[in-house]
This record gives sequence, C-alpha cells and structure tokens, in this order.
Amino acid sequence: MAVRAVRGAVQLERDEAGHMQERVGALLTAVLERNGLTADDLISIWFTATPDLHSDFPAAAARKHGIVDVPLICAQELDVEGAMPRVVRVLAHIESDKPRADIAHVYLGAAAALRKDIAQ
Repeated sequence: MAVRAVRGAVQLERDEAGHMQERVGALLTAVLERNGLTADDLISIWFTATPDLHSDFPAAAARKHGIVDVPLICAQELDVEGAMPRVVRVLAHIESDKPRADIAHVYLGAAAALRKDIAQ
C-alpha cells in the first residue's frame, strides 16, 4: 500500500457555518467516492480557507461529516489580490494501491477553474 495525496477545493456561496458543513461534506464525499476510498483509507487531511471565511473550521465540518478519527488541521490561505473568494482547499493523505496518475483530484463547481490541469 502506498501513501498518496489527493487535492481538491470548493467555493462557498456564503460564509455561514451550515453552508460550509454542506459544501465541505460534499467535497469530502466526492474525494472518497471518485477514488474508491473509505474513511479508513485516510491518513490525514490539511484544509486551507481563504481569509474571507470566518464562520467555522473546515475540519469541524469534516468531523460532523463522520471523519472522526483522522488527524485534521486548518490553515489560512494566502491573501492574494484577485484570488477566488470563499474557497476551502483540501490536501488528503491516503493509503492506496492506485498509481499516482490514477488519483482523482476533485474541484467542485467554480473551484474547477483553480486547477484545470488536474480537476476531474
């Protein structure tokens, strides 16, 4: 079993805790489903959020989504002028037999514009 990394992002429509829980949950579900993973395959997850998101921690949303025994951490994304607003990004470390080239990175909705080269 190899250690792999999966990237992803989602843009929130508004800065509200319930909405963040919904959108981060959808992102995590898509990451797991598109890569044929379960929560047991997760090693750790790093979340970043743009500086305009204040309502909740993305990691709290993951916990409410059922990811309860995986190390999680949150950080603030760089405040770059002209960057897409209200974005939560994820970097999940996983155990997988898939080759690196077969990992499905997940960019939902408008966030697909962030990484057109790897968004699937």
